[in-house]
Amino acid sequence: MEQVSRVLARINSRSAAGPSGGEPPNLDDAAGRVVNSLIRELKAIFPAWRQAWPDDESLKIYKRSMVKGFVSSGITSVEQIRFGVQACRLVASDFVPSVGRFISMCHPTPEMLGLPSETEAYAEACRNAYPNAGRVEWSHPAVSHAAREVGLFNLSTLPLKDTRALYSRAYQIVCRMLANGEPLRPILVGLPETVAGRRTREVGRAALDKLRGVTKGAPSDE
Repeated sequence: MEQVSRVLARINSRSAAGPSGGEPPNLDDAAGRVVNSLIRELKAIFPAWRQAWPDDESLKIYKRSMVKGFVSSGITSVEQIRFGVQACRLVASDFVPSVGRFISMCHPTPEMLGLPSETEAYAEACRNAYPNAGRVEWSHPAVSHAAREVGLFNLSTLPLKDTRALYSRAYQIVCRMLANGEPLRPILVGLPETVAGRRTREVGRAALDKLRGVTKGAPSDE
């Protein structure tokens, strides 16, 4: 399937050259389906759509703004737009969302992809980063992939506030790749499933305290 970013960029350039009012006359079928099907969906979902588009000129401006938003925000697949439409169906409002609001809806949450929430994934990553005698198990490859992007050693040694931010970014990237149907990129540096370390009572107590903070969603500055 042709990338939406290319299609929408073509729409934008042709719209700028077209006459005012109505659809640009040279809009090809593929490009027209991308934008017009989205507008049809939004009209069906939001009964007060005329508040946003009282005339053809307002609708044309909205389309052009949406096109620019897709391109600048990296919306590159029809599937991402479908996620946005799906999220719109859950909004308790009669009014069409702004372009920025709809763009944000095009990035699915982990739960929408059938993955653990970011908090659950981070807690699992921290739990598996500490030395343990049993076999490490992961609920989903996305969770372990993000953990290895951050580094198991980093997860077990850096302060909680730092690892939380690092893991959040890595997990968001992984989720975006899966939403786009992309394979997870290989990790260049192989890391062990467990991290070697001294298994003293103090180390174990510190690990438990840190994990309790993760589970409760209350990061500390350890």
